[in-house]
Amino acid sequence: MSREGLEAGLAGAEAVRAARGALAGRAAWIVGGAVRNALLGEQVRDIDLAVEPGSEEEVARALARAGSGFAFPLSAEHATWRAVAAGEAWHADVTALRAPAIEGDLRLRDFTVNAVALPLEGGDPLDPTGGIADARARSLRVVSDGAFADDPLRLLRAPRLASRYGLELEAGTAKLARSQAQRAADPAGERQFAELRAMVAGPDPLGALALLDQLGLTAVVLPEVEAMRGLAQTANHHLDVHAHTVAVLEQQLEIERDLPRFCGDAAPAMAELLAEPLADELTRSEALRFGALLHDVGKPATRGVIEGRVTFIGHDRAGAEMIASLCRRLKTSRRLSVHLEGLALHHLHLGFMVHDRPLSRRRVYDYLRTTEPVGPDVTLLTAADRLAARGEGPLASEEMVAAHLELVRETLPAALAWHADPPRPPLSGDELAVEAGIEPGPRMGEILEELRAAAFTGEAPDRDSALELARGLASG
Repeated sequence: MSREGLEAGLAGAEAVRAARGALAGRAAWIVGGAVRNALLGEQVRDIDLAVEPGSEEEVARALARAGSGFAFPLSAEHATWRAVAAGEAWHADVTALRAPAIEGDLRLRDFTVNAVALPLEGGDPLDPTGGIADARARSLRVVSDGAFADDPLRLLRAPRLASRYGLELEAGTAKLARSQAQRAADPAGERQFAELRAMVAGPDPLGALALLDQLGLTAVVLPEVEAMRGLAQTANHHLDVHAHTVAVLEQQLEIERDLPRFCGDAAPAMAELLAEPLADELTRSEALRFGALLHDVGKPATRGVIEGRVTFIGHDRAGAEMIASLCRRLKTSRRLSVHLEGLALHHLHLGFMVHDRPLSRRRVYDYLRTTEPVGPDVTLLTAADRLAARGEGPLASEEMVAAHLELVRETLPAALAWHADPPRPPLSGDELAVEAGIEPGPRMGEILEELRAAAFTGEAPDRDSALELARGLASG
C-alpha cells in the first residue's frame, strides 16, 4: 500500500481527526490496530498512539477534551491511558514508547502487520519489520523469534487475528507457535478467555478453531474440547465427538444466517432475543456458539458400552459440571457460566419429546419450566445438534430429523413468550391461605406450581377456576 493509501485509510477516522486537532506539534505516532486495519482495507474507528514517556496522561486528557469524553489509566504496568469520546463514538489508547525511538518500539511488537507506524501529523510510514509487504500478501508473521516468549498470549492472538482478517500464518511463525504451544496456558484465565471469545464470536470461528488445532493450542487452553477427539459415538452419529462438536457449531452458524428456515414465524422474535447482550461482552447468539462448542464435553467422562452399544449416560450433567470448572479457570462471569451450564444440561430434552408429538400444552409447560431460563436458546441448539448427527441409527433418519426440526418450530413461540413474560400463578400464597385454608409450606408450593401450569395450559383461565382447582388439590 502506498503512503497515500495508508493516509487515506486513516484520515477518514474521527479519532484520527480529533487527535490531529488536539495534539498538533506534539511527537506522536499512530500504531497498532488502526494502521493494520487501514493496510488491510478495514474500517478504522479506534486508534492506538505511541508517545514520549511521561506524556501519556496529558495526551489522553487532551484527546478526551477533544472528544467531549473522559480519560482514565488503562495499565500502570504498560504506561497506558485511554481516552473515550462522548457516546463512546471512539476511543484512543495512549502508550509510552517502550524503546528510545519509535523504530525500537515497533520491533518489540507481536506481528509485523501490527508493527507499522505513521507520524500523527502525516509523513512516510515507519516499517522496520516489513509489515506493509506482509499486509499486502495477507501474511501473519511474528516480528521476532522471541515474540511468543515475550508474551505467551500472542499464541492465541495469532489464530484470532488470522481468522478475523483472513490472513495466512507464515510457515516459520506457525512452527514457532507449535514449539511453544504449552506456554499458552501461562496468561491469566481472563486474558485467555478474551482471545477465545473474540475467536468464537468473530467472523470465522471454524477457521479459528482449526488454527488452534493446527498449532497444538486446543489441548492447552481447552483440554475439555481436545478430550473429545477420536471418541466414537453411537450409530446415530457419523463423526467422533470432536468432529461432531465442530459440525454442531457449523450448523449453528448456518441457523444464525437463516433463522426463518429454522424458526418459522418466530424468526423475528428469535433474532431480537439472540441480539441481546448476555454477559462478558457476548450476545446470546455468540454465547450460543460457545454452547455448541461445549455441549458435549461430558461425553469422554461418561462413555460406556452396554450390550455392545456405546452410551454416554449422564453426559449432560457431567458436561454442566465441567463447564462450570472451565469457566472458573477462564474467569468468566457467573452469569455466562450458568447460561452455558444450562445449555449443556438441557440439550437432550427436546429430542426425547419427538416421539410424543403432538405435544400437550402441559408437556410444553414442563419442558419450558425445566429449561428456564435458556429455553429458546437450547431449543435452537437442539436443531444444530440433530442436523450434525447423520449416522445410520434411527434418530438420524430423514424423517426423524424433519420431525425434530418441526418440533423446534412448534416449541419456539411458546419458549419466546415464556422468556418475555414467564407464567405466574393466578393466586398468591396469601390468597390461598385466606380463601382456601391452605397452610404455608411445601404443599402450598406444590399447589402454586400446579396453578401456574393450569394458567399456562388454560385449565384455570381465571381467578375463580384457579381457586376451585386449588381447593380440589388441597383436599385430594
